[in-house]
Amino acid sequence: MLRNREFRQYALLFSLIAVAAATLGFTINTAAGLLTIASTTAFGTVFFAFTKNRYDSIAHISDQIDLVLHNADHLYIGESDEGELSILQSEITKMTLRIREQNDALKKEKEHLADSMADIAHQLRTPLTSINLILSLLENTPDEKERGVLIRETKELFIQMDWLLTSLLKLSRLDAGIVFFQNERINVHRLINTALHPFLIPMELHEIALQVDVPKEILIQGDYCWLSEAIQNIFKNCIESIGDNGKIEIICEDNPLFTEITVHDSGTGFEKESLPFLFERFYRGKNAGATGYGIGLALCKTIITRQGGTITAKNHPLGGAIFAIRFPK
Repeated sequence: MLRNREFRQYALLFSLIAVAAATLGFTINTAAGLLTIASTTAFGTVFFAFTKNRYDSIAHISDQIDLVLHNADHLYIGESDEGELSILQSEITKMTLRIREQNDALKKEKEHLADSMADIAHQLRTPLTSINLILSLLENTPDEKERGVLIRETKELFIQMDWLLTSLLKLSRLDAGIVFFQNERINVHRLINTALHPFLIPMELHEIALQVDVPKEILIQGDYCWLSEAIQNIFKNCIESIGDNGKIEIICEDNPLFTEITVHDSGTGFEKESLPFLFERFYRGKNAGATGYGIGLALCKTIITRQGGTITAKNHPLGGAIFAIRFPK
């Protein structure tokens, strides 16, 4: 306590007042002087004990804060009976809990970032290895037809890498919160047609039948471009799943609670073990031969949920997979 300059000044002032009061008391009579000395001594003792207790409490809080600054695993600040210190301790406890939660969140983010970087490196290594092998074959392949096939395969690999990097960039922008979605009225029929347009030729080449049942008058609220991107990822997943001679059915229904878009394909559906993880990043299923990068559905869910919608995926009772997107009214 004596290290506190204000306390030393108060102690000096109290001593001077006590001496002056005792002197004045003795000038009156001895009893008055003794009573003054006893009163000032009692008051000084009570004040010293009270102040020391407060300083001890403050020192304890200071020690606990120091532990927090040094990343202590356990923190406990006891309750105080004093009003001022009780409020102070309550606020410090809230602050330390918030700091701990933020530290835990930062650790999880660092771990997630490290895992994501490892996954990205793995995803890029696969096509790069294939490209390196194809380039080696090109050097030793004199036949022009074979060289043409190898060059087309190389172009396809570069297209896949470009799609992967573009999707990862979009995910990173969404995670960083720098994407601002437009809130506009969207005609669902036009939205579906826009999302389908890039796949019409591939679907025709693979003889994939398409059935669309989307009324022209149904409207939803959202960002047209980003929702088109999300639905395109669903179509891409379905086309890759069903292969040749398959079928895709798109239905949109509207009711007073929500608007629902369902996409049903005739593929093999999902493995039961994969259902809880379909929308996780880089998840490609238990099958070692699974295609894709595990990015499209994760990007799709992020886009839809950020605009207040929901998306689910499951196996259809009649076979194949079915995706359901809902936008509440």
